[in-house]
Amino acid sequence: MAFKIAFIGAGSITFTRTLLRDLLTVPEFADVEIAFTDIDETNLRRTTELAERDIAANGLKTRITATTDRREALSGARYVFNLVRIGGLDAFSTDVEIPLRYGIDQCVGDTLCAGGIMYGQRGIPVMLEFCRDIREVAEPGCLLLNYANPMAMITWACNKFGGVETVGLCHGVQHGHGMIAEVLGLEKDEVDIICAGINHQTWYVKVQHKGEDLTGKLLEAFERHPKYSRKEKVRIDMLRRFGYFSTESNGHLSEYLPWYRKRRDEIEHWIGRDDWFDGETGGYLRICREFRDSFENDYQRWLQEPPMEFTPDARSDEHGSYIIEALETGRIYRGHFNVVNRGVLTNLPDDAVVEVPGYVDSLGIHTPVIGDLPLGCAAVCNASITVQRLAVEAAVSGDDTLLRQAMLMDPLVGAVCTPPEVWQLVDEMLIAQEKWLPQYRAAIAQAKARLKS
Repeated sequence: MAFKIAFIGAGSITFTRTLLRDLLTVPEFADVEIAFTDIDETNLRRTTELAERDIAANGLKTRITATTDRREALSGARYVFNLVRIGGLDAFSTDVEIPLRYGIDQCVGDTLCAGGIMYGQRGIPVMLEFCRDIREVAEPGCLLLNYANPMAMITWACNKFGGVETVGLCHGVQHGHGMIAEVLGLEKDEVDIICAGINHQTWYVKVQHKGEDLTGKLLEAFERHPKYSRKEKVRIDMLRRFGYFSTESNGHLSEYLPWYRKRRDEIEHWIGRDDWFDGETGGYLRICREFRDSFENDYQRWLQEPPMEFTPDARSDEHGSYIIEALETGRIYRGHFNVVNRGVLTNLPDDAVVEVPGYVDSLGIHTPVIGDLPLGCAAVCNASITVQRLAVEAAVSGDDTLLRQAMLMDPLVGAVCTPPEVWQLVDEMLIAQEKWLPQYRAAIAQAKARLKS
């Protein structure tokens, strides 16, 4: 099979190499054309060097084209992977540190809450530029597979405003699936699941083993587990109060809700200290900085390590390669994908991006109707969808009133801050991120004038 796959943000070395390995594990894909593009020439060169070494070591002749010219990379592509982080660590640090001065305590800050909202303001306009290029130079019907956060907002914007079919891909469902199997004392492939909701707030609405629904046994299983009973206090509490386990790590989930991080003296009760994703304040930012600082050493280490092996047992559980394999070969793949709702979850809005089960074959990506989410789970999701809708519309229009309303409606921001504080917070964040927010030029000028007084 000869077709083209482009990677935007290919300088994300580890993830790009993983996805490439997954793709080239498929025997029929030995002759695909791969295009890497990134604005960072050094990381692009390094990724390409490592990937070409991997390809050669596996006896393949797959060709990689690496370029900083995005349109060149996208030209003729049938599939596009998006892996970008707009603004990098410079912008991300303000997503976490400025809200913290207002008492908004985030562990990650890339999906919802103040950090996730601003991440979307930076990312959505750039994603729409990517979509324009795809429409103009890629193969007709090109599929955009988005791995970038904020997952739901970006996927929503690309589908509604970008004119490109976009599917959001995340690995939270797979990770939680493994945890559920572990606490039940079973192997992962022995446990079947149905998961539904919105990205990072998706619920395991059915957990089944040999025809028996074990959903009602999860709370006891997690409470008695020696590791997860300490590490996953927020997820267990949500399971206790809403009846269903949620996909995201303790730290992620805690910042999307109004209850667990709003008072500093209470936060320690809900978070763990074994890993940053257990809930550490600014944990992901710290890890990203440490990774950046050690990057030179890591790159030299990767050069000394054996190349990746393109074998079935080394293939990851990331959905991307399996989707392309199913579309091209007809082999059926089942997973959980972020797609426009369109009636799949009947008590969530049709225009929202939902994370739901789907299967893929040569005819396309198919998402069966699930019906209503449990009422409490739907209420949690709908609160976040309101924020997402406001934030997407704000990012596209540059309307800072919508942006402020999105912040005000955010569950954790609203639990911590008064309306005047939210307005001032937005002023500070707009000014700090000015070079990545051209759509807010007029609003930023006004914000500067206000903060002077």
